[in-house]
Amino acid sequence: MHTSFYRSAFLCFLALGARSVFGAEAVPPLTLDAAVQLALATSPELRAADGRIAAALGRADQSRRWANPELTLNADDWPTGRGGFSEAKKLVGLSQAVPFPGKKRLDRQLGVADVRTAEAEVAQHRLELIREVKGAFFQVLAARQRVAVAAELTAVATASADTARKRVAAGAAPDQELLRAEIALELARNEAASLAREADSARQTLATLLGRAELADTAIAGALADTVDLSILDRTPARDAAHPSLAIARSARDRAELALRRARLEPYPDVTMAVAGGRDGASGTSVVQLGLSVPLPLFDRSKGRKQEATAQVAIADAELTTATRKLARDWQLAAQRLRTAAAQVASYRERILPKADAAQRLVQIGFEQGKFGLVDLLDTQRTAAEARLAYQQKLLELHLAHADVEALLAPAGDPKSS
Repeated sequence: MHTSFYRSAFLCFLALGARSVFGAEAVPPLTLDAAVQLALATSPELRAADGRIAAALGRADQSRRWANPELTLNADDWPTGRGGFSEAKKLVGLSQAVPFPGKKRLDRQLGVADVRTAEAEVAQHRLELIREVKGAFFQVLAARQRVAVAAELTAVATASADTARKRVAAGAAPDQELLRAEIALELARNEAASLAREADSARQTLATLLGRAELADTAIAGALADTVDLSILDRTPARDAAHPSLAIARSARDRAELALRRARLEPYPDVTMAVAGGRDGASGTSVVQLGLSVPLPLFDRSKGRKQEATAQVAIADAELTTATRKLARDWQLAAQRLRTAAAQVASYRERILPKADAAQRLVQIGFEQGKFGLVDLLDTQRTAAEARLAYQQKLLELHLAHADVEALLAPAGDPKSS
């Protein structure tokens, strides 16, 4: 990981530590970058994935080593009569299994392939975690803005109810006008309470994802921008195993091909060479003994292993093709979602919201002049509020789609991907 990652994670932990010393007010608002770094630093899934890399490195190191030699101690030609052990032939030797040429090299390559797969899986976990954190963070921002809109609507509904109450008391309006205003106020309050619960749930979800439950009460910095960088769509999804999903599939195919080559060597036996030296007790002469043992492939010629390895190659090829097509399909869908969301946000910003605000102002003025009734004012206010709430949903969809596109373009070696 880069130094910037450790610096950001350290600052995030330092800020969280200030909370327990100075209180909640000492904690600065949580930014998106800090949330991402904290999630990467505390994720148990990433710790497990890093452990799998370490395990794969251990297997790769072990696979390149030969088996240990064996020490042999022999006493041959031991007379059963006079002389006993003193006249036996005593030997001390070593025996070593020698793999068939090419086997250990392929074992080492298989170990390296396992390491590459584990590294690609870590990169994939990182991308998924970053995308999830961004999505949860954006959900909090959108929920907070919806609560603000609901609060404004409640304030407007309260003022309308007060106006209706005064008009009814003055005899300028019928009782049903007050009832209608009070119903609108109750609906606004219920909507505000519901959105407040959704905001709390969104904050809890983000805190759980970060692994820090106390962050549910921490202020969140930022707001959903009404524009995003659409030039990202000019790029194309990573090719040639640059994206983790393709890297995993490609590494699996490479490993399957190596395993097939290894299976083809399996019928060729390893030999065991032995050398021993000692003394013949009867004659007193020094002796040297050489040995060579070779297993005969009469019953097991690894036909089943070769069949399995061949099938695994076909499976890996199919899975690589599937991963490539899925990446292309996901890119097309995500790019289309981003274009659609950007167009919808622009439509709300440039046409729908201005018209809703203008209609609300005109009806408000007409209501004050007696040209419109309270029902017309309430309907217009409700329509404008619904448009603003829908706009926040479109902003959320825009940022979620942008995060999906970023995840599809991020290379496997990107330590931050944000």
